[in-house]
Amino acid sequence: MRTTINVDDGLLTEAKRRAAERGTTLTALIEDALRVELHGRRDEVDEEPFQTLTYRGGGLMPGFDLDDNAALRGLLDDDGAWSSRTSTS
Repeated sequence: MRTTINVDDGLLTEAKRRAAERGTTLTALIEDALRVELHGRRDEVDEEPFQTLTYRGGGLMPGFDLDDNAALRGLLDDDGAWSSRTSTS
């Protein structure tokens, strides 16, 4: 749909610059900004869901609870605790 709006000159200049930096059109930039404002997030149709990668098939090491930030911080802050858990000897 075509419409006419009044936009501050400085804001329009910044928007045109940002669109050029992103390699997109001013229309697409404004549509994205409206989506964020109206829906609180970007339209993520083209993005694949995030997947956690594990190696050696073992997943998390025993004692790691990703839901307990304080415990994780303690494991990482303890002198030698991290290195002793990750050593391959």
